[in-house]
Amino acid sequence: VRLGIGFLYMAVMAIVTMAVAVPLLPFRVLRIKLCNCYGKCVGPVLIWLARATPVVQHRERIAAAYPAIYVSNHTSTLDAFIAIWLCPVGGCGVVKKQITNIPFFGWLFRLSGHLSIDRADHQGAIAALKSTAEFVRKNRLALWIWPEGTRSRDGRLLPLKKGVVHLAIATGLPIVPVVVHGAHKNWAKHAFTLNPVTIPVLVLPPIDTRGWSADTTDAHCAEIHAVLAAALPADQQPLVPGDKRPPLEASA
Repeated sequence: VRLGIGFLYMAVMAIVTMAVAVPLLPFRVLRIKLCNCYGKCVGPVLIWLARATPVVQHRERIAAAYPAIYVSNHTSTLDAFIAIWLCPVGGCGVVKKQITNIPFFGWLFRLSGHLSIDRADHQGAIAALKSTAEFVRKNRLALWIWPEGTRSRDGRLLPLKKGVVHLAIATGLPIVPVVVHGAHKNWAKHAFTLNPVTIPVLVLPPIDTRGWSADTTDAHCAEIHAVLAAALPADQQPLVPGDKRPPLEASA
């Protein structure tokens, strides 16, 4: 029932927002900001319907660091609702192309001017990232990205894709880690069960990317991964090589 109500509310709000966005087709920045406003209206309602209670620490860092690249760990559908709620107006989302096929939400995302990447087309993805970096820098926008590239099934932090480092180098923007605790315990991957849970969300100090270079991409990627991992609870820490512990049950 909650999922049905949430989808209906999301759909109605998406239709209204798309109707406003169509006349703004020549103005991509305005469409992005319009979609940000949609997120401010829809995100909190969907979080509430999901029976989750987010507790955000140092939320002021999001505005203080703007424009920035906000990076978050990804374990649940709930992460998307937390992101659209917290993302500042002027923040451009970066998601995989499949998201744009989701009825209403994905259609609005496609119309809004936010970025979707086809991971199967490596060269196309690189070109899209370069184009986005130039657009973001020119219009003083921010980015919100999940650098793992997919949701973690057991809640543990996965290795990061290098695209986030290339975006930081291309834009010169700082990276602000946003660490979400326990979202997978509320809404597990590929599941339709909603468990009531309190979700701590930690907004960490920005990471200065000035001086980063493509020659040291691996080191910068490892730095971001280490910062995210250090802020996660033990049951979401990445497994070290040789660790044979069974994965955490999502509904535990």
